[in-house]
Amino acid sequence: MATTSDSSVTFDQTDTRSDEMNSTIEQWIDELVTGVDDAQTSAELQEWLDVQSRFHDYSYRNTLLIKRQCPEATRVAGYQTWQEEFDRHVTEGESAIWIWAPIITKQCPECENSPSYYEDSDCEYDETPPEEWSKGLVGFKPAAVFDISQTEGEPLPDLETEATGDAEDLVPVLTEAADELGVTVHIVDADEWDHGDAKGVCKQRDIHDFTPIVEAKARTNQADPAVTLIHEYAHALLHFDVDDETERSKREVEAEAVAYIVGRYCGLDTSGSAFYLAAWQEDDPEVIQDRLGRISSTAQEIIGTVAEG
Repeated sequence: MATTSDSSVTFDQTDTRSDEMNSTIEQWIDELVTGVDDAQTSAELQEWLDVQSRFHDYSYRNTLLIKRQCPEATRVAGYQTWQEEFDRHVTEGESAIWIWAPIITKQCPECENSPSYYEDSDCEYDETPPEEWSKGLVGFKPAAVFDISQTEGEPLPDLETEATGDAEDLVPVLTEAADELGVTVHIVDADEWDHGDAKGVCKQRDIHDFTPIVEAKARTNQADPAVTLIHEYAHALLHFDVDDETERSKREVEAEAVAYIVGRYCGLDTSGSAFYLAAWQEDDPEVIQDRLGRISSTAQEIIGTVAEG
């Protein structure tokens, strides 16, 4: 049985581990659903976003698992990976952090099952033998990883920091990322800005061209337009083509969350962020899961594009 201590969980029992990992995720989401108008729930979401910003290329399911087991984690790897690639060793007595790892193996072109599952299925595909099938994702399995704080040994090699922390360099990188994200971007001088108190806008070119146009007001402090660009990119990717006003207001929270993740990744000050989840009041757990997945994948898309710049 998973145990809870100081809001953390462990998955010690092999025979029930998969079920408990799934139920932990479901329970967290259920609690989010029932407390969307509660300040503590917003804080819980923000704690998850902090973890997601550090593990931006992980799925929301895995970052939720990391949050529940070791919320202070900064870098995780498997037992042998720490030994073989970094010459570090897991400290005796440390408990593993369990996440979902993909199972990649040959799969049936028709039913997409692995050969062993294909044999027990009703699938009648027989055009090519299993040994000629291509590999693909057939499922997930629990995998043990450990945070660097749980290891000792050689210092990690100096790595190029993921977060730029320098808005002067970040604004050009963000503007260059626009094409890759399918967005047109303009930095507009303050004396030509005609959008009132708004710091940025995301709009449609015309009724025939649906390419989002992002405009950000130029300011002396380069961190300000950087934050604005990230926020408007999130708008463009998340709800630019959503017509329903109720859903647009719900995705506003998603955009704020994406901007928070990307901003933290880029080393920008996100201390003023606040998340008001009341807009999600009527959503059921499945819809919330979709929202978390969209937040995670959208942040990953923006970060991936910026990192390539």
